[in-house]
Amino acid sequence: MSRKRPEPMQVVKQRRDAALNALVHGVPYIRFLGIEFDRRGDELTGLLNFNETQIGNPFLPAIHGGVTAAFLEVTSIISLSWAYLWPDIESGAIDVEAMAKGQLPGLPKTIGFTVDYLRSGLPRDAYARAIISRSGRRYATVRVEAWQDNHTRLFAQGVGRFRMPHTPRD
Repeated sequence: MSRKRPEPMQVVKQRRDAALNALVHGVPYIRFLGIEFDRRGDELTGLLNFNETQIGNPFLPAIHGGVTAAFLEVTSIISLSWAYLWPDIESGAIDVEAMAKGQLPGLPKTIGFTVDYLRSGLPRDAYARAIISRSGRRYATVRVEAWQDNHTRLFAQGVGRFRMPHTPRD
């Protein structure tokens, strides 16, 4: 009886990075906003790269509330997608090359999203991290927090409820 040899860690890391890159860059809206993700194992941190077009109030100046809300929602959706795709990414069941060509798996759909604006978003990079509160086969609830220079000084937070995509396991 032969056992499957474990893949070298470099191969696994490359597959993870390629899957995340395809997931993020496969959505034009995410590219338009300039959102990137930093991956540490299975944990993601969203990065909103600041640019002048994001300013909503030039007198403060402050990041537009719509940009902030979109950043929180995108971070929630990508983090939720990453969590449910993780087992298939790890096993190699997901074809990362097909993802890179635009054949993305189904993404969660927003049912409702609430944002609390805690302070003005300053004209600089912002970060966000999502915590999945509940994830079932059909619905998921995600809490997300955004900060800029100091993780303890949030400038916005949100809670979203999402419809999970149908998977072959359903």
